[in-house]
Amino acid sequence: MNALKPWHIVVLLVVILLLFGARRLPDLARSVGESLRIFKREVKDLQDDDDRPVATTPPPVVTPVPGTNPVPGTNPVPPASTGPVVNPSPSAQPASPLDQPGTTQPPASGGTTPSA
Repeated sequence: MNALKPWHIVVLLVVILLLFGARRLPDLARSVGESLRIFKREVKDLQDDDDRPVATTPPPVVTPVPGTNPVPGTNPVPPASTGPVVNPSPSAQPASPLDQPGTTQPPASGGTTPSA
């Protein structure tokens, strides 16, 4: 009942022909063919990459230099000190009265204030 029947394919082809027109169908088929070729080539390349043995090289041998720490991840020399960090002094100017809590700014010029 859910199988694809021959008349389904015929209806599908007629709809495609009406949508794309007879002039554009060869170009459409050509571009689909090229896309499939590219896709198959990429899949084959990926499979070939998986099949190739990976050449394993031994890790490089590190010889310690005299005067350095031989343990990786540690630093034998303490970092240079930049001196104590001093917070800058507060500004010499006092804060404006508008910056104080509980104060409000006057209305902008040209503004109207509601009258009581």
